[in-house]
Amino acid sequence: MRALVTGGAGFIGSHVVDALVDRGDDVLVLDDLSSGRTENLDGARKRGACLLEADVTDADAVVDAFGSHHPELVCHLAAQIDVRRSVADPVFDLGVNVAGTINLLEAARQHGTKRFVFTSTGGAIYGEGSGRELPLPESADCRPDAPYGQSKFAAEGYVSLYERLYGLSGISLRLGNVYGPRQDPHGEAGVVAIFCTALLGDGRPRVFGDGLQTRDYIYVGDIVDAFLAAAGSDASGPYNIGTGVETSVLDLGERLARSCGRDFDPEMAPARAGEVQRISIASTLASERLAWRAAVDLDRGLEVTAASFR
Repeated sequence: MRALVTGGAGFIGSHVVDALVDRGDDVLVLDDLSSGRTENLDGARKRGACLLEADVTDADAVVDAFGSHHPELVCHLAAQIDVRRSVADPVFDLGVNVAGTINLLEAARQHGTKRFVFTSTGGAIYGEGSGRELPLPESADCRPDAPYGQSKFAAEGYVSLYERLYGLSGISLRLGNVYGPRQDPHGEAGVVAIFCTALLGDGRPRVFGDGLQTRDYIYVGDIVDAFLAAAGSDASGPYNIGTGVETSVLDLGERLARSCGRDFDPEMAPARAGEVQRISIASTLASERLAWRAAVDLDRGLEVTAASFR
């Protein structure tokens, strides 16, 4: 199968690329390398994957990519993911996450792409989970607390719209807090990567607020499995991809410190305004309709991740 992966040089995207190449797909990666790294694709490129340095907001570049590669499958992971930047510059956030997605949908429609898998977000779309029955299902109210979550929610709507109007088969995966090897502690700012860097270096992990805020942490290998399941199905609409388990930042730090062979002695810092205090997402729908469920427990995933940072 011919596949196009946007954001394929990034943390999650490069793992998806590896899996597609492993199964024999002809893969073109479209990435502007603003946060992705070419070294993430070293193995895949040696096995035939190609990299096109381009931006999803460049409609002409997107059309050219489709015209040259004629993808049957699109895995769209390129995005503006910085919540703080989305607050500071919501127009930029909108341009990347919504207009960029529309550029891809239009090109997919024009070139007869068979399947479109969109990367969305669980926590940022649902918003604050405190006072709600967790884990949240797809039917829960979407209450984004920042432009980032709102732009992803809007892009999901366009994926569904193109299916209704043009028959372009599409699905949106609402991911939990993804962690694993290749996560950048700087560009993509995952707490597991940040903690690993501090624990294995000379720094102290920094915890904002009381550290009791919770997230639904899911290993990147499970995310890849979800992408493959979604690509091979005809399911449409949003699907949560998480564990359904709340883990506090302090608990995460203690577990990760054990994996690193270190003591967890965090530097406590003031709480960040607007931060979600509790969230976890239910993936019952993915289990029933995609035959997918998270397979890697947190302790095992943290062990593998810590080893990759040594």
